[in-house]
Amino acid sequence: MSQVDFVALCQRSKVCSGFDAEDEQLLLTDGHKLLPHLPKVTEQFYAELQQIPAAAPFLEGRVDALKATHLAWLESVFSGPYDEHFAARMHRVGEVHVQVKLPVEFMSSGTLLIKKHLVPILTHVYSDDAVKLGQMMKAVNAVTGFCLIVMQESYQSSLLAQELDKFMAITGISRALFNNLASAYGDTKDDAAA
Repeated sequence: MSQVDFVALCQRSKVCSGFDAEDEQLLLTDGHKLLPHLPKVTEQFYAELQQIPAAAPFLEGRVDALKATHLAWLESVFSGPYDEHFAARMHRVGEVHVQVKLPVEFMSSGTLLIKKHLVPILTHVYSDDAVKLGQMMKAVNAVTGFCLIVMQESYQSSLLAQELDKFMAITGISRALFNNLASAYGDTKDDAAA
């Protein structure tokens, strides 16, 4: 399987989520204001997850450990920096979710639940500054979208790898032969484009 180009993934995910330089700067300068409230977000998030019957197999006997991991992740989301190393960490979060066979829709719904609990906190923290509140809401929406896009890339990569493994098993083609064919095809495409 090919290595992920985290610089390209980071740039592409920022564009797709609308996570721009102003959002990054705002989170880097003001994100610390949210840190004291994040344990509450994690508690509320897991309280809601425990009410979803389909989530039970993924939580059973692990809620305290998951809360600790979730809180550390959430703190990183509001601390930055938002570079290729950050994208690699977010991708790894997605990979872990793939490994435990968490349905991909849980990633989206989880992000929405987190934002649901962040909105009242933002409203409280920025109650005296409507302009800053709007800017922070935009930045939070963008950074969580950025994280979701990167994490979901893990699912796409995993599905492609599974399909490739099936193809190779059915055809009897070895990984080395497949890589050589793919490389030759890439060279042919490059020659045709020139």
